[in-house]
Amino acid sequence: MGRRQARNQMYKSRARSAIKKARRLIDAGQMGEAHEAVRLAVVALDKAAQKGIIHKNNAARRKSRLMRRLNQAERTT
Repeated sequence: MGRRQARNQMYKSRARSAIKKARRLIDAGQMGEAHEAVRLAVVALDKAAQKGIIHKNNAARRKSRLMRRLNQAERTT
């Protein structure tokens, strides 16, 4: 794996991990920690989009889905 590929993989992996953590916390109903996790996931997605690793619309879609999931979970609890 080349240097650029390794860098791209790092940002992609960081974003995916942040999303998974946020979804896990939302599903567990831990809203306090979920808010922080979603914020960190948004930062990771924005960073990946800024670097051109994922498309900006892809990042926007993932952020939208994550926020929608968080808001729906807050309404039900």
